[in-house]
Amino acid sequence: MDSLSQLALGASLGVAVMGRRTAVWKAALWGGVAGTLPDLDVFIDYGDPLANMVGHRGFSHSLIYLSLLAPALAWLVWRIHGRQAPLQRWGLAIWLALITHPLLDACTVYGTRLLLPFTDHAYGTGSVFIIDPLYTLPLCVGVVAALWRGAGSGLRWNAVGIAVSTAYLAWGLGVQAHVRSLALAALPAEAQGSALRLLVTPAPLNTVLWRVVAQNDTHYFEGFYSLFDAPGPIRFRRYDTGSALANALPADNPARRLQAFASDFVRFDEQAGVIGITDLRMGQEPYYVFSFTVAERAADGSLRNQLPRAVGSRGDVGEAWQWLTQRVAGHDVPPPGTR
Repeated sequence: MDSLSQLALGASLGVAVMGRRTAVWKAALWGGVAGTLPDLDVFIDYGDPLANMVGHRGFSHSLIYLSLLAPALAWLVWRIHGRQAPLQRWGLAIWLALITHPLLDACTVYGTRLLLPFTDHAYGTGSVFIIDPLYTLPLCVGVVAALWRGAGSGLRWNAVGIAVSTAYLAWGLGVQAHVRSLALAALPAEAQGSALRLLVTPAPLNTVLWRVVAQNDTHYFEGFYSLFDAPGPIRFRRYDTGSALANALPADNPARRLQAFASDFVRFDEQAGVIGITDLRMGQEPYYVFSFTVAERAADGSLRNQLPRAVGSRGDVGEAWQWLTQRVAGHDVPPPGTR
């Protein structure tokens, strides 16, 4: 999730756990610090844009490593504030603020390596968009109320904020399951089969409009569904995955890392002899956030590795916003760039 959401979640948990045992501002401050700490890995340079993208949400988001860090950080906070509040309470507050960061991230589609070093698998339900005001706002209101009103009614406001935001995450999972069942019933015959992979994620900033991507070995199919749509099946557009290019790439090509990280929800393409890979999970046709050039075609027709270069695009923000508001409301208008 975005930094504001993580800050608000960490601060609200700090306030909730510490309660009247310390000043509300101290609990909010250190909870917010712990809640944002895992994202400091964005400052690590792994050598190229593709490696940086795949490396994010790695060791700094491991539940194991963060649990090991929590006691030391809690002891430091305890010493800074003169050992006034119980160390055990600071330990619980800091630990919860730390581990809920990757757990919240795992609700998005990006992928979070929760169980390093035991497995490199990137977990992600894809049930909430990376920025969603309806999740973040209750937390912010609760923390601000606690800071303003202090212990007492402020703590109750904070507790309500946590409850509402958590219920919103549950809502997202429920709607995702509903849309998934609708998508499976509406898939074109050519999209079905044992090789089918299905991705259902919310469109930006909401959980009303959902994007569906069904993929097999040779094609992927993209469709959208809003809870306000008129009755009828989801309509899909078909696109080529570029599987022939994928098979022709050298085994040690950097694209293999992104393929594994994205659970094979990728597309390959060739333009002017340059081979690119696109992560289909984040974006929509024809605009994707994470797209990289990874190889070039030699004179003899073979493909040679090259240092990845980022070539992603977000499209026109104004045009995208206009489409989003119309499509959320149930108007069946084509996405920008596909008209």
